[in-house]
Amino acid sequence: MKRRSFNKAIGASLSGILFHNVYSLTSQTEKNTKISLAQWSLNDMIQTEKILDAINFPVMASALGFDAVEYVSTLYWPFLEKNSFNSLINALVQKSSTNNIKNLLIMVDEEGDLASSEKNKIHNSIENHKRWIEMAKTLGCHSVRVNLNGEKNIEKWSDNSMYGLSKLCEFASGFDINIIVENHGGNSSNGRELAKVLKNVNLSNCGSLPDFGNFCIQRENGSMYSGPCEIEYDKYQGMKDLMPYAKAVSVKSYDFDEFGEETTIDFKEMFKIIKGFDYNGYLGIEYEGNSLNEIKGIELTKKLIEKYHY
Repeated sequence: MKRRSFNKAIGASLSGILFHNVYSLTSQTEKNTKISLAQWSLNDMIQTEKILDAINFPVMASALGFDAVEYVSTLYWPFLEKNSFNSLINALVQKSSTNNIKNLLIMVDEEGDLASSEKNKIHNSIENHKRWIEMAKTLGCHSVRVNLNGEKNIEKWSDNSMYGLSKLCEFASGFDINIIVENHGGNSSNGRELAKVLKNVNLSNCGSLPDFGNFCIQRENGSMYSGPCEIEYDKYQGMKDLMPYAKAVSVKSYDFDEFGEETTIDFKEMFKIIKGFDYNGYLGIEYEGNSLNEIKGIELTKKLIEKYHY
């Protein structure tokens, strides 16, 4: 389907019928299992295939049977090149409200280094994050997810992270917004050290977003997010480290076998860990595989949540 026709169908709310019939993602879920859709699960459709406008993400999520979403800031940069920030907020408020979608959080990337050893860079990053915090408040989100980048030395990173997080949380508290940190490469993927930072910040609106799969501390090519992993923190220990501070959980998936089981992550073990911490928030699906189309990957991830979250 051509991009224009596809988005016209989405905008006219015909997509709900189309995607329900084709993909059937609306299987019954246990009433106590709250499942949301992370926008990154559809990043190929938005960025590469260009058949889904990021503005229509809430519409697509509703069409796929979800009632809650998690946004990714960078997917809206093309929109912001031509439109104001207020127009983005107004559009997402309209799309989410008319499709009965609950907005949970915004994952903010590439807005500066909150853990830099240069205080001016930390303060610049804080300033860059402020508009997303204000947007989160207007959308009705509970949190903004941030990254802790900027320093390789673990001791300096810890001190810088505590400073940057504390300052940003102080601002966010005025909007009743949580600032949550994901294990997202570099030192932040060291579950033990990130947990120490969160404990030492010791603010009620400061927490974690544990991600099943992002525990690579160092890659062979020096990249933060792509390339073979050279040093990886144990993902199951990492979940145990971060769950005490969890205000959201990212259910990452990459690939599946013939029985529908994830081949790189033991979902049964992950949900055993989650259950042990009495977490009752949303479980955000974030499919990041390459072997399946994104809709199928989302579907299989959802089935595993329904299978193991009891």
